[in-house]
Amino acid sequence: MRLLFPIVFGLLSTLACPAPAGAAYEGEFKTFLAEKVIPAARAAGVPDSVLRRELAGLKPNTDLPGLGRPDKPEAPAKVDFQAEFRAPAGYFKDSQFRALAGPGRALAQKHADTLKAIEARYGVPRRILLAIWARESGYGSAKIPHDGLQTVATRAFMGERRAFFLGETVAALKILADGHITRSELKSSWGGAMGQPQFLPSSFLAYAVDFDGDGRRDIWRSAPDTLASIANYLKEKGWVAGRDWGYEVILPPAVSCSREGPDQRQPIATFVREGVTRASGKAFPERELARDANILLPAGRLGPAFLATENFYVLKAYNESDVYALFVGHLADRYGSDAGFVTPWRESPHVSRGKVRDMQLKMQKAGYDVGKPDGLIGFKTRRSLGLMQERAGRHATCWIE
Repeated sequence: MRLLFPIVFGLLSTLACPAPAGAAYEGEFKTFLAEKVIPAARAAGVPDSVLRRELAGLKPNTDLPGLGRPDKPEAPAKVDFQAEFRAPAGYFKDSQFRALAGPGRALAQKHADTLKAIEARYGVPRRILLAIWARESGYGSAKIPHDGLQTVATRAFMGERRAFFLGETVAALKILADGHITRSELKSSWGGAMGQPQFLPSSFLAYAVDFDGDGRRDIWRSAPDTLASIANYLKEKGWVAGRDWGYEVILPPAVSCSREGPDQRQPIATFVREGVTRASGKAFPERELARDANILLPAGRLGPAFLATENFYVLKAYNESDVYALFVGHLADRYGSDAGFVTPWRESPHVSRGKVRDMQLKMQKAGYDVGKPDGLIGFKTRRSLGLMQERAGRHATCWIE
């Protein structure tokens, strides 16, 4: 069985000496590139010249968080590196929204014509686009320091979801082959998300657009390309034009928190008949009453309650976290009115992903639906906690006690 393609011999002979951090795995990483990355990239149409140019001297960055050992199986996450995976109360500090809302309003005026054109083409409100831009990269001001190709290749070699990141490594090589950006400019986060909208390489290939007409899909430096790429992503993920993301509400005690979830949608008018009201005191828009929404309780009864539309779950396609999607929706609202949440977020003990996963496995064994036991307190875990609490004769909070 022939494992090495002809290009590999020339490639490996030119690999530079590794940095100390990756020295322990230099040989294994070369083999990984030869046996996994190069064949997959060639099959995807990446030219040999690009592989020689971009893989020569490539070393793993073993300083990235969330890595294991390349000779050991992937292990479930035991720690939290992203803020979205932690307790909600600390994620929604009002000072963050105030700091972002003002600059967002100024940028809305600066890019008014561009945003109008993007909104007309893709049907996504400009305030949603600005809010994602803010959350992902501080409107393009955040430092994005990592070598994007090195990051995804390292994760494919010794991180979690190795098969997934092998695909992202091939996608990064295709981006470089297409010439939209140079290697020195292909910057990513420690997780491999690139540029101002923080697209993974495969998302760049699928959704990034050239909106400023310069022939390049430049999500690293071009505000029009960045905003239009976000809009295209959301449209392709199913954004429903003319609907908002949701509303903060007052959920009466008689409405159980265990009814949360997009699989329990019903017309907003039905919720109104059950006593659900908007927290702002305003009436729901008349056009919304016949349309479906569902209860959303990111912190169970320990925080604000919401009725979420299907567009909330399109925002979740951008980032799987409920609190991420809610942050974006709430910031988008604050460009128009700088009012915070009506119901406060109560502090709750932080529990690691590993411990949450252990709890989920126990709940699953007891017959409760927690979805995938992944250490994230999603709506299925929250409502199952509520059902457990109710069956034990306790007041249901739908949160860890």
